[in-house]
Amino acid sequence: MEALPDSGVIDADGHVLEDSTLWDEYLERRYRERAIRVVPNEDGWDVLVVDGRVFPYFDPGTVTSMGTMDEGPVRVGPERRYMESRPLPAADARARIEHCERAGLDRALLYPTIGLQWECVVPDAELCTAYLRAYNRWLADFCRDSEGRLVAIAHLSLTDVELAVAELERALDDGCRGAFVSPFTHTRIPLGHPDHDRFWAAAQSLDCPVAIHPTQDPPSMAVTQRFEPFDGLLCGGLLNTWNSVVFAPQGVIQAFGTFFGYATFERFPRLKVGVLESSSGWIGSFLDRLDVLHQTPAGRATGLKHKPSDYFRRQCFISSDPEERAVPLIIESVGSECFFWASDYPHGDHPPNWLENLAGFLEPLGPEARRNVLGGNVRRIYNLD
Repeated sequence: MEALPDSGVIDADGHVLEDSTLWDEYLERRYRERAIRVVPNEDGWDVLVVDGRVFPYFDPGTVTSMGTMDEGPVRVGPERRYMESRPLPAADARARIEHCERAGLDRALLYPTIGLQWECVVPDAELCTAYLRAYNRWLADFCRDSEGRLVAIAHLSLTDVELAVAELERALDDGCRGAFVSPFTHTRIPLGHPDHDRFWAAAQSLDCPVAIHPTQDPPSMAVTQRFEPFDGLLCGGLLNTWNSVVFAPQGVIQAFGTFFGYATFERFPRLKVGVLESSSGWIGSFLDRLDVLHQTPAGRATGLKHKPSDYFRRQCFISSDPEERAVPLIIESVGSECFFWASDYPHGDHPPNWLENLAGFLEPLGPEARRNVLGGNVRRIYNLD
């Protein structure tokens, strides 16, 4: 891959493929028997096991195909092991730094892979937080000796607000520079609801950006419930296509919209909330529609004193995929100070030529917008200077 000529380039959303032993090693002893693991099933296929039960939303072997960006079509079989199938830059910190150097990246913000799956089957808030705490400790250690090149982003859950606040404080003290949450809650309380104000107040006080990242939804909350033919298509085909294009963004958009409906940004004017891995082409029409509604009695009932787009420009951020050719026009309309780019490396729902696509994405942008999108916004919002 040919690196960009720019300096200060930051990947706002890359992924690790976690060690399958991390929960055995990092969980507190009282939870150790319930550790998340990847083990062969009785037929020899690697499966994800959460709290002693096989994760029900993966077919056998699916866990071995989550880092295939550079591989192309992959034959999943009982001979393929999760730990050995991980691309080295997603499993080893030194290799990830070398990967960044080859791509001309100054830094990479790191998110999980297994961690995007299991939360939907763990409604127990204490166990969930123990799993998160173990992962966050492991990720902080993974990034610790990178001299700031690898940026740990803590995984949090709003199932229990007080536990979330405690883990946010602990993770930031341990070296994490931001946090993310799922677009659902087991309590079914919307993210922007006042019941979560204690958490948003803490994030604001700590000047910690919080992103919403797509995750596996509990079936009762999944937007896939509209149609039945998606059953049994968890490994590719129609569901894989719709999951990337429709389902994942819809969940995040629904969650993000609650911050406007509940006037969260009015209560917390310094809170920073972002949207990741959900494309960004929708944000222009989303804000336009919110601004129009704000002029109506229904819109004014939210308690927002300003146009929703004003809050977005002041407090929000969104990541763009390098392949999004229409987004430069939206950046011009909304403002370049709110946009990042992200590779999603090494997940296989994006092509490996992301640097080439990123160069095309940047071509229509002016110098200031280019600097903002490539890394300036991430550096400012996450306080990376």
